Amino acid sequence: MSTIEKALAKQKQAEQDRKNSLKAEPTSKPLQSNEIATANIKEKIPSSNSSITQPAKREKEAIILNGDSLNKRGFIYSTKSAHHIQEEFRHIKRKLLNNAFGPASKTLKHSNLIMVTSSTPNEGKTFISINLALSIALEQDKTVLLIDADVLRPSLHRELEFESKQGLLEYLLDEVHSLSDVIYNTNIANLKLIPAGKPHHLTNELLASKKMALLAEELAKRYPDRLVIFDCPPILGVTETPVLSSLVGQAVIVVEESKTKLDNVKNAVSQLNEDIAIGFVMNKTVRSKKDEYGYYGYGYGKKN
Repeated sequence: MSTIEKALAKQKQAEQDRKNSLKAEPTSKPLQSNEIATANIKEKIPSSNSSITQPAKREKEAIILNGDSLNKRGFIYSTKSAHHIQEEFRHIKRKLLNNAFGPASKTLKHSNLIMVTSSTPNEGKTFISINLALSIALEQDKTVLLIDADVLRPSLHRELEFESKQGLLEYLLDEVHSLSDVIYNTNIANLKLIPAGKPHHLTNELLASKKMALLAEELAKRYPDRLVIFDCPPILGVTETPVLSSLVGQAVIVVEESKTKLDNVKNAVSQLNEDIAIGFVMNKTVRSKKDEYGYYGYGYGKKN
């Protein structure tokens, strides 16, 4: 056999050995695209007993207000409400809106936060709070948030006739995840509510807590174009109400005609933060026996 033939035979044998070697090794089939996707999905799905799995969050139901009932009881639910009441509150809210969003807002801290209170109980502050909120909600471009901050004697749910729900106290106690959990929409497009929530033995302390101060800060900065009305406890006898006055930019003091004592009003106002704008609303000023709820005078002034 020639040298060339020997070389060719050797090359042929080497090629045959290489083929035999490849047959002996297991083949490795690459994953197809659908198999790769399946593998990735299986890694991401937690087991049924995994702590990561969370139940779907149930959306809060809106609070439905009964317009006919509100109108009959003297509240401004719509344009069908008593004309004289609409006019009175139209004048009152104009000053508040100007202070909140006009030139005066630059001189007030948290100008869009308003507390409504009185010197003593039963002077009609909740009635004024609700009607102010309803009147402002009738504005085309203004949203109002009404908060029942009178957690000692909550009455917002009773006056607006809805079942008591978790609200301000649950938020202050960290029993809800976020503020949005206690803000409720209503069937009035521009009106939102925060109820007082369930009673608690630390109610007073919670109103004066750091969490309450942070809440006011969040409402002022997060919703700068929204008016926030706090229906607060009376000033005299409740040490937390003057503390609340340091969190807002405006205060409305409700005074009942022929009942509220001037000394009580002076004493109450003297306890409020001197840097806020303070106004007065004369309540239950009856001009005619036909007017079940009377006329509502108004005024605005500064502390002396």
